[in-house]
Amino acid sequence: MSDGYEVLKDILDAAYAQASKGKGRERHANDKPFHDQPIMHIARKRGIGFPLGQADKKSEEAQGMLERGQKDAAIRELLGSIVYTAAAILLIRERE
Repeated sequence: MSDGYEVLKDILDAAYAQASKGKGRERHANDKPFHDQPIMHIARKRGIGFPLGQADKKSEEAQGMLERGQKDAAIRELLGSIVYTAAAILLIRERE
């Protein structure tokens, strides 16, 4: 059944795949679940500004990549931005 949100699900699934199977897992996971990785340890220590700042940085980097014609690299950076935003949401939920 189509609800018109499949394109959004595809993007969110790609961000999940990047974090769980791609660069994020290879570089940062150390065989730990997302909530026990450095992304969350640092956020707990430094506050919500850390993941939000990282998301902002990745967005700016993506803009430059796109301007240089590096479409695929820009998409990867933006998927990373989504993951950092998710970390910010997780931090908020933990503090509830």
